[in-house]
Amino acid sequence: MDRGRGYPGGGGRGRLRHRLQRLHIKCETIYQLSPSPTDDAQIKYGDMLPADGLLIQGSDLKVDESSLTGESDHVTKTPDLDPLLFSGTTVMEGSGRMVVTGVGINSQAGVIMTLLGATKKSKEDKKEKSGEQSTKTERSVLQNKLSRLAIQIGYTGSVIAVLTIVILVVRFSVKTYVVEALPFDVKHINSFVHFFIIGVTVLVVAVPEGLPLAVTISLAFSVKKMMKDNNLVRHLDACETMGNATTICSDKTGTLTTNRMTVVAAHIAATTYRSVPKYESLPTSTAELMVLGMSINTNYTSKVVPSDNPGELPKQMGNKTECALLGFVRDLGRSYTTVRNNYPEESFVKVYTFNSARKSMSTVVPLGVGGFRVFTKGASEIILRKCAFLFNEKGEVGVLSESGQEDLETSVVEPLASEGLRTICLAYRDFVPFDTNINQTKISEAPNWDEEHSIVSNLTLLAILGVEDPVRPEVPEAISLCQRAGVTVRMVTGDNINTARSIALKCGILRPKDSYLVLDSKSFNRKIRDDQGQVSQALVDEVWPRLRVLARSSPQDKYVLVQGIIRSRVGPTRQVVAVTGDGTNDGPALKMADVGFAMGITGTDVAKEACDIVLTDDNFTSIVKAVMWGRNVYDSISKFLQFQLTVNVVAVTIAFVSICIISDTPLKTVQMLWVNLIMDTLASLALATEAPTRSLLHRQPYGRTMPLLSTVMLRNILGQAAFMVVVIFLLLFYGHLLVDIDDGLYASQDEPPSQHFTLIFNTFVMMTLFNEVNARKIHGEHNVFQGITNNPLFYCIWLVTFAAQVVIVQFGSFAFSTTALTFDQWLWCVFFGVLTLLWGQLITTAFSSIQPRAFRYAWSEPSNLGSWNPWKKTTTTTTTTTTTTKDNNNTNGTTTTNNKNNNNNKYLDGGLAEGWFGQGDLHLLHPTSPSSTTLPLMSSSTLKQPLPQPASHRLTGRDNGVKFIKVQEATLPEVPVAAHEHTTDLYCLQIIQVLASNYYTSAHWK
Repeated sequence: MDRGRGYPGGGGRGRLRHRLQRLHIKCETIYQLSPSPTDDAQIKYGDMLPADGLLIQGSDLKVDESSLTGESDHVTKTPDLDPLLFSGTTVMEGSGRMVVTGVGINSQAGVIMTLLGATKKSKEDKKEKSGEQSTKTERSVLQNKLSRLAIQIGYTGSVIAVLTIVILVVRFSVKTYVVEALPFDVKHINSFVHFFIIGVTVLVVAVPEGLPLAVTISLAFSVKKMMKDNNLVRHLDACETMGNATTICSDKTGTLTTNRMTVVAAHIAATTYRSVPKYESLPTSTAELMVLGMSINTNYTSKVVPSDNPGELPKQMGNKTECALLGFVRDLGRSYTTVRNNYPEESFVKVYTFNSARKSMSTVVPLGVGGFRVFTKGASEIILRKCAFLFNEKGEVGVLSESGQEDLETSVVEPLASEGLRTICLAYRDFVPFDTNINQTKISEAPNWDEEHSIVSNLTLLAILGVEDPVRPEVPEAISLCQRAGVTVRMVTGDNINTARSIALKCGILRPKDSYLVLDSKSFNRKIRDDQGQVSQALVDEVWPRLRVLARSSPQDKYVLVQGIIRSRVGPTRQVVAVTGDGTNDGPALKMADVGFAMGITGTDVAKEACDIVLTDDNFTSIVKAVMWGRNVYDSISKFLQFQLTVNVVAVTIAFVSICIISDTPLKTVQMLWVNLIMDTLASLALATEAPTRSLLHRQPYGRTMPLLSTVMLRNILGQAAFMVVVIFLLLFYGHLLVDIDDGLYASQDEPPSQHFTLIFNTFVMMTLFNEVNARKIHGEHNVFQGITNNPLFYCIWLVTFAAQVVIVQFGSFAFSTTALTFDQWLWCVFFGVLTLLWGQLITTAFSSIQPRAFRYAWSEPSNLGSWNPWKKTTTTTTTTTTTTKDNNNTNGTTTTNNKNNNNNKYLDGGLAEGWFGQGDLHLLHPTSPSSTTLPLMSSSTLKQPLPQPASHRLTGRDNGVKFIKVQEATLPEVPVAAHEHTTDLYCLQIIQVLASNYYTSAHWK
């Protein structure tokens, strides 16, 4: 840098003051922002600006501000009209000199980094606000739940351990010093130490210190596997948090769409084409002018080049919209590079670059006869109003009246826009020095090019093009999976509201009958801000549950939306929010979200730094895979908890009760530590490495506030623990009679290990091992062996543990307080272990009939299943008249449904996914997936009449005994076709109740 000098009023400072006064900016502002306000810097093509500044001299300077604004169009900078330059932006064309106005945290990039919490100032602000509730928890959802559970278990274990020591010490002291009246002996210290060791052992077994290991193993295993699914996990806890996600706020461009703009429709010479026309079919004069205009009136940095890999689509470099026009030139069979070689940028007379106010771009090139030609492209509603002429079918010039402009808007522009296409209008104008045609302007000298309004007027319309950014073909199915999994997908985009709504419909985020909100930035802020202009959480809570599309959103809008959803307490559970982003402007929202996804291909470094997971393929389907892996992590840890807590309860109960009764524990210290090793390390490896299945997406997310231990898990833990405790105490008091061995109940510490206590220890380990198989299922499934062969690590660890137990029992001797057992005694131990599997089936069956699980739903459109559709009525049916009303700002639609009786068939709205009642012998087919997803209803044990056979046209069967019943048409209640999502579950429950009442003696509904 060098100091600016030679300007009236004090060198660089005076020049800057003069410039700011012309721009009506207070001069004091610059001095507050800049540590050295008179530093100026030379900038040129390719530079990334390191600081904010004001342009004091420039030559055709164009800057890419997409990293800040999200807009890909280059912005022209001039000292008079737009002199503001921002750090983090890139100079794409030209050169200039700027005066530095802000560096560090005072620059635009610094403000964003402050929001991200990466600067000293932001850290100080956090300290000042330490008393306020944090908007984003430091720990993940699962970590918070595990911490609370571990603390509760730790307190309980500590109390039991202390009680154990107190009971042992008091009993020994009373017996020795009171009853026997013996004096204190140093040897007694050994007894006290032994009591203390027992207490510590109880505490060690009670406290789930294996939880961190299980979490780490599960996360590490998942992270490694997720990499193959194009998910690069930067923060381990983001993996399991994604499994609890209830909302995904997704970008449109590049995530839901391919980010490849293409021309798919065109209106040329009074003819509308729904595909790319052939060049030969177009009027020659019109076609030539179109090719010239699209080749010249685009930034020469925008290019379409062949792909490096044969068979792939050409690469689009630069502005995507302009690349679409250049691709259209290629599709017409012409070369834009040839045109550009004939018209180099140095020959341009004037360029009116695109900006948000102008919404168009115009380029003036000289004609060989001394005239000039102006090529213009831009938003159709803007350019059409400036057109006075157009070409007819024969390529002849005709007059375009105001009524003709309106007709074009109605018949061409609006239909294309309603399909989600961005409409671009191409036009031109000639200035010639001789007698002219009706659409040419005669001049005697060069016009004043600064008078843009008069130059870009009386244009001749060449074409109206419909440009589409196609939806990724796999996205609709992925979004459908998310919706069925209970995850709401919301689109947050900077595009216009009509295009956003259309893309949302194509993706499946919206459906034609939905009454969800589609808002733009102005309407959104008007709805969520109070009279003082501050964001109100109460107002946000009224908007976000129905909001599906937010268009023309700014970075602040995205941040406010994510923050509002996370803070909201509307609904039965707190929301867990995932956000996708690619630009620097997405950084704050990515940081605020529970899980932030950055694009690996198009994402900026700031976005990747702020995110938790990087999508290496920029594809929304990878997010669905992350949801599946996250739920698998959550379930894996839940499986481990179910297993470990069962052993904890049994071990602690046996130790405490036996000490109170016989002053000793049948499970010795080293034996309990071995059991603890089985629980902590080996079980972690076995249960935390289960591979995910598609069924994980057939249920609702757990959410932020749902307890970690579900009702089914508690049932299994307490049921199995009770069974094991009963078996252990039966063996403790009557085991010597059962297997005909010596009673070791009151043996002294000096005696060798007894077969009696060894049998108890071995039985306990066998029941623990077989219960490890039970622990693989945590949702009440009957088949606990399903998928076990898909996890070699599980059965290998199980077999190794079994073998190690054999070695310990047969050869452990004094080291493990064991003595060798006979083959018959081993059979008894294994028998009791197998009984845990049978007991688990009994628990699942009994509790399912007595206390059904809470019902879970996932919604999808019913499909035509032919003659087998449980949602079809042929008697009294409903028809729907849908009326859509929109507000004055065209931001949302409300669907009104009127039901009338007629004789037509109609499929009722609603879908049922995973969730079940009763034993599961009777199932209702899923409306959209009859071959895979079923809905168990009630246990066959409560049948009051035999189920009908297939001949009755209401029942189909399978070889495995699972029966499927078709809802009888006459029993269906009236269900509105467009039922709201919060009431549809009641209607579906009505259908199930009516069906069940026909065949069951009792039904328990929750």
